[in-house]
Amino acid sequence: MARGLLIAGAIVDVGIAVLIVAISGFIVGSGPESMRAGPWGGAVLMGSVLACLVAPVIGFAMERLKRPAGGILVAWLPPMLGLIALMIPPGY
Repeated sequence: MARGLLIAGAIVDVGIAVLIVAISGFIVGSGPESMRAGPWGGAVLMGSVLACLVAPVIGFAMERLKRPAGGILVAWLPPMLGLIALMIPPGY
């Protein structure tokens, strides 16, 4: 059960990382449809991708250390934080 949740969390985390990389040009690119977020936007994007790729590794390591609940929590943390960020209304 715990292993299945960790594998599902790893798949979701890698999917989010791929999505972030795919849309990065629209956020920090120099094209006409870009937000031109600058270096801070790039740093946030790199941190997000890194968090999405490291979270499952830490989750599997915690499961190996006989802490499966903590591993599942860590592996599913990036998707949950992403859902919470989507609930924050934009500041127009």
